[in-house]
Amino acid sequence: MNCDRFRRSFAPETEDAEILGHLRSCDPCLDFAANVDPDVMFRALGGSEMIPPGGVDAFVEGVMQQVRVREVESVATPHRTVSWPRRLAVAATVAAGLTGALMVYRLDSTAPVKMQQPVVIAATRPMNLTTKPIIETYESQNATIVEVPTESSDDVKMVMIFDESLPADL
Repeated sequence: MNCDRFRRSFAPETEDAEILGHLRSCDPCLDFAANVDPDVMFRALGGSEMIPPGGVDAFVEGVMQQVRVREVESVATPHRTVSWPRRLAVAATVAAGLTGALMVYRLDSTAPVKMQQPVVIAATRPMNLTTKPIIETYESQNATIVEVPTESSDDVKMVMIFDESLPADL
């Protein structure tokens, strides 16, 4: 059968084996027939070889058995739904937390800002905290000044001053 003859002889709900056989091998004719009668694709597959093994009754019984199994599975599966009192408690907790955070934020933003004194760091060299004063410069005619040598030149220099006129605790 050719395509022109098929298009002339095709009618909706046809059961002609030759026409349905042509549909299995020609895609343009299948598109044409599907636009005219959408059910033609199922008829073109063939009907007699589509009967399941054991007959239609055995097939229906198998399908219904699977439906019953699925129903039992859905009943036996525990549903993890949260009850409405628990949902209400969670919502109240979240609302209380947000309200508290908002109050702290507003309290912090409306509080007067205390002006702080600027911190001045005057030391440019490492200093040891001691109870004795540090002498930066010293000039005296009666003093003997001795510089103690160190191993590296980057360390703080230690200088010893011997002067009878200085206080004893210096």
